[in-house]
Amino acid sequence: MDSETLLARITDYASRPNPYPLYTELREAGPVVRQADGSCLVGTYYEIAALLHDPRMSADPRTRGEVTHKPPFLRLDDPEHHRLRTLAMRPFGPPHSPGRIDGMRGEIDRITKELLEPFEAGRQVDIVDDFAYPLPVTVICRLLGVPREDEPLFRAWSDALVAAADVRPGDDSAESDKAGDQARIEMGGYLVNLAEQRRGNPSDDMLFAFVNEPDPNLRLTQEELAETAVLLLIAGHETTVNLITNGVLTLLRQPEHLDHLRREPDLLPQAVEELLRYEPPVHMRERVPLADIDVADTTIPEGTSVILVLASGSRDPMRFHEPDRFDPTRPDNEHFGFGSGIHFCYGAPLARIEAQAALGALLPHLGTARLVQDPPPYRQNAMLRGPRHLPIQL
Repeated sequence: MDSETLLARITDYASRPNPYPLYTELREAGPVVRQADGSCLVGTYYEIAALLHDPRMSADPRTRGEVTHKPPFLRLDDPEHHRLRTLAMRPFGPPHSPGRIDGMRGEIDRITKELLEPFEAGRQVDIVDDFAYPLPVTVICRLLGVPREDEPLFRAWSDALVAAADVRPGDDSAESDKAGDQARIEMGGYLVNLAEQRRGNPSDDMLFAFVNEPDPNLRLTQEELAETAVLLLIAGHETTVNLITNGVLTLLRQPEHLDHLRREPDLLPQAVEELLRYEPPVHMRERVPLADIDVADTTIPEGTSVILVLASGSRDPMRFHEPDRFDPTRPDNEHFGFGSGIHFCYGAPLARIEAQAALGALLPHLGTARLVQDPPPYRQNAMLRGPRHLPIQL
């Protein structure tokens, strides 16, 4: 089929259970593949890596006049991005130190065990609703200082924001963008109000740390606090839900690897890295060049929407041996599961700990489990790809 329709076919819901043949088609069509809507797709490993590290590639939607408000740092360019990311990271603790995240290991293990208490032989459970969603939500609520009972409030906000962030061909996103803007405003207002309640009232959460920063040069403005808190709350659980769920699905489809991990649980950290390559939670990212950029034999004009298909790059045979094979012992696994460059996922350490704890605790329950539905129903989002439900019989 025509390579100009690849983005439309990739984002078509019918492709959600298995987009990987389309990614093969994308790589074979060339490093840069122009689409009917004027955008460009890039699906090869080395070209994606180069563009993610190129300062001429902008993540800021304001470069195309898409938004007027200041986006969260995930969608800003340096030096603005570096300043806000640094301020947002401060409550996590200094880089390369144990900090707040490592201190959460015991709490994560406790939450995991509580969620698994109802997992009895003979029961049917939904890995998403009963485990993969509540685990990271509980953790990020604990870190930020959001009352757990308010989770239903921000689940609807989160769904609207994630839908608005999806990659879609053409210009059919006005309604979704409007709903996303409304959710961002409401959620930001809720979190700022929660943070204000922490002013002068000591607690050990991140909202307290943000609002009680003693150094005026390191304080977030109210708008920055709202955007940062919203980003941390959503990014702190959305991708981890997919990582855990995709991991369970992969292991139940490949029982030989499940048995291997049950015998050798010390392989779990490597297995999580391979899951991030093989079935990543994030499949694409959009960038806009601030100048004409040459990629291979193609010039991408300034202002073009460029879709970097990270999940395709992580299965590029020019970079990975037998890329379509799941191998928990794979060496030299420099995948794009957390991106690369200045926007490398700031929550990667937390996601790794959560995924390792979750899958490690699930292993004893999965030995005789079976999938009730394969493929399972998937979420609409093509960028943040994962099952909406994953029913299994224990």
